[in-house]
Amino acid sequence: MTANKKLILGMGMIDGYGGLHGAWRAPHVDPAIYTDVDATVRHARAAERGKFAFLFTPDFPAVRGDVEQNPISNLMDPLIELTAVARGTTNIGFVATGSTTFQEPFNTARQFKALDVLSHGRAGWNAVTTSSPIVAANYGRQIADRGERYQRAHEVIQIVQGLWGSWQKDAWIKDQAANRFIDPAKLQPINMQGQYVASRGPLGIPPSEQGQPVVFTSGGPSPHLLSIAGRYASGFIAEVWTIEEARAQRELVRNAARDAGRDPDEVKYIPGIMTTVAPTVREGLDRRLKYSGDVIDARLPHLGPMLGIEIHPDRFDEPLTPQQLASAHASPRDPRSANALAVARQGWSPRDVIAHGVIDFHPTVVGPGKLHADHLQEWFEAGAADGFWMTPDIYEDGIDDFVDEVVPILQERGIYPTDYAGSTLRENLCVPEQYGLDPRITGAED
Repeated sequence: MTANKKLILGMGMIDGYGGLHGAWRAPHVDPAIYTDVDATVRHARAAERGKFAFLFTPDFPAVRGDVEQNPISNLMDPLIELTAVARGTTNIGFVATGSTTFQEPFNTARQFKALDVLSHGRAGWNAVTTSSPIVAANYGRQIADRGERYQRAHEVIQIVQGLWGSWQKDAWIKDQAANRFIDPAKLQPINMQGQYVASRGPLGIPPSEQGQPVVFTSGGPSPHLLSIAGRYASGFIAEVWTIEEARAQRELVRNAARDAGRDPDEVKYIPGIMTTVAPTVREGLDRRLKYSGDVIDARLPHLGPMLGIEIHPDRFDEPLTPQQLASAHASPRDPRSANALAVARQGWSPRDVIAHGVIDFHPTVVGPGKLHADHLQEWFEAGAADGFWMTPDIYEDGIDDFVDEVVPILQERGIYPTDYAGSTLRENLCVPEQYGLDPRITGAED
């Protein structure tokens, strides 16, 4: 890492409750917060106080079957809610997920560029394909094979960027005296035709302060996704469990950028982290057990196979014996197993090991702010991440706890900014300006 490089932080905005399955049941949480956009703005302001570069909104536009006791883990509509957030914040950016599989490129280009303009250059698009049959059913469609989905994705992203550049930077004259609103020669159709999608254009929205939205992508490092990331993305949202795994995956992303003719530093690699900030580890575990005890109980039987040992249910609340620890080993089939084994060797019971989040969606840190700062710094300085997107256990107090207890430590260590680099998402991510199609990219590959 270079001496002047700073850690990037984003925050996942899911449903207003938090990363814990039972966050909605916490007494200090309004169970109706799912539809409270003012709460979303409040959470965004807390992240902005911590100098977070962006909010990240995953999107799964379907209702899963486990909603009786669990909330719908989604914002109602990411772009609409982020529009409200844009009006209530100043510097923090917004990276919203939008599928290339079902959305038409003209709609995507229009919606994201409008958000970019009204937020004065703070919008980003997490361009993903969709492989869920229940989501496809909501659009009255069938899931195409992977090759077709990714070929369509290439076409969609290129057309979207073409549309973003169809209103040239100096097209908007606004000369009242000369009665000239726009130079028509600089607002032209793009006439782009692919195998799956097409658009005539132009798009009737001028550039924002950052030109156009920042393109992200997310997922595992398949050759198809790496092709997308290497050609178009300035951010890669990842799910990895160890420093070694993250370093290897980050290098794959960077190599994909090199292969596309880009500078690999243009693509920021951003894995996830889940947080429970508490005065002690024990207090943090008790908080997690209180609000996710049923989920933890359901996960306990999985710990034994992860460690290659048998754990009798009668001993779920007792530390592993010396004999068990001597024979325990991380399962090579589950990348989370190494973290589980490391926690077990600290002397925690199986229930507490699971409460540490070792079978959660991302690596989880539980306890004082220093532990969180240590985790972020270790990965960052090991070249395993350019930044992180974090999900607090409970939004209502978890964001402020992170901002108050973790951010100052990172700033004192000199690895996190004390203020925003600028007013646009591109400035705060340290990614280069782009308007329209990247001239270095000559075409798509399937």
